[in-house]
Amino acid sequence: MAELMTRRRLLALLGSGAALAAKPSLAVVSTQAEAPLQPFTGPGPNPYWNGVGPYVTYPQKLPLQRLTDRPIQLETPRQYFTEAFTPNAAFFVRYHLSVIPNEIDLAAWRLKLEGNFSKPMELSLPQLLHDFKPVSIAAVNQCSGNSRSRFQPRVAGGQWGNGAMGNAMWTGVRLQDILERAGIGRGTVQIQFEGLDHGVGPVDKGSGRFMKSFDATDAILGKAIVAFLMNGEPLPMLNGFPVRLVVPGKFATYWTKHLTFIRALTQTDNNFWMNPAYRIPATPGGNVTPEAMATGKIKTVPIGTVDMPVRSFIIEPDGSAPLIRNMPAQIRGIAFSGRGRITKVEVSTDDGKTWQHATLGQDHGVYAFRTYTYLWTPKSAGAFTLAVRATDQTGSVQTDQAVWNPGGYLWNRIERQEVTVLSA
Repeated sequence: MAELMTRRRLLALLGSGAALAAKPSLAVVSTQAEAPLQPFTGPGPNPYWNGVGPYVTYPQKLPLQRLTDRPIQLETPRQYFTEAFTPNAAFFVRYHLSVIPNEIDLAAWRLKLEGNFSKPMELSLPQLLHDFKPVSIAAVNQCSGNSRSRFQPRVAGGQWGNGAMGNAMWTGVRLQDILERAGIGRGTVQIQFEGLDHGVGPVDKGSGRFMKSFDATDAILGKAIVAFLMNGEPLPMLNGFPVRLVVPGKFATYWTKHLTFIRALTQTDNNFWMNPAYRIPATPGGNVTPEAMATGKIKTVPIGTVDMPVRSFIIEPDGSAPLIRNMPAQIRGIAFSGRGRITKVEVSTDDGKTWQHATLGQDHGVYAFRTYTYLWTPKSAGAFTLAVRATDQTGSVQTDQAVWNPGGYLWNRIERQEVTVLSA
């Protein structure tokens, strides 16, 4: 991971009032996509770790898997998750609307605090850098619909594999410090966030602007930061330059990119992206049956009212090459939770019948990826099913129960990997 950038270095890099441009031209399809997988794996669950889109390259990005190009949705390939921090150039991209900024004029850009504030104000990037104390936090940014292609029956939405997530060291300003400077007015019920992306959303839904809100009393406002650095560098344009909201433990839909408007609202935010979009059943684990949901009697709540559930993944081996009997093989991957730091990872080499403790890697914080390793020496040849499960500090542990809800959210079932062991 890159060394954290100082504010002085960042100002020198950005220049005084300079515009950072990521002139898009057109996305280029990588030569890795010459023999693409079938575009859809249904109606059964997706059998692959990632989704099945072609590899494409965008400005400031390595080849990533494309779900859609209007709006842009790009998935991170499996191999970039061997370490705790995801490279900026490999970090997944998820937009909801098709018109996104390709360049930002920093001489004109301002973070605008509007609505029911005692002192509405506008803050430039130099003011954010100079006038507030910088803080850093390692946190996982995960799309609400990560692993949606596992759902049975399938649900609408981007058919992500497991790669709609990433972990970075985010540096910026405490949101609470900004809110306190503006002064939240009496009668404020929610704080709303909006970036620069816009466009035509679902027809007749008033959804052409992407806005998300938290209750003014929500403790998460005290944990969130307005980030201007990602792994020690300015944010890539497709990940929210010049600043984005970082909301540790919450799903990415609240991590507003190109954050430009913060509003103090005196009424509950009922814009499309708060209701009906991004809501989950008010049931344990957000789980429900299609039949129960069809009755119209299931209460729903915004997904921002819950934290990300505990998850873990096998990154290596990936099944592409055989293992050898009586020779050691390293099983490794990552785990995380929005509810508390990872305290235990267990690996099974017999499809979950028995479990062994894995060795945990460095603890980078409550909300970060934590790597694990387990050294396995298979004693016989044949086909084996590896599995992994994680436990966080609250005692939450992954189960083998599949979840279903109409949004395709909150998947955290135990992950498996088939491997073949050959005799030497």
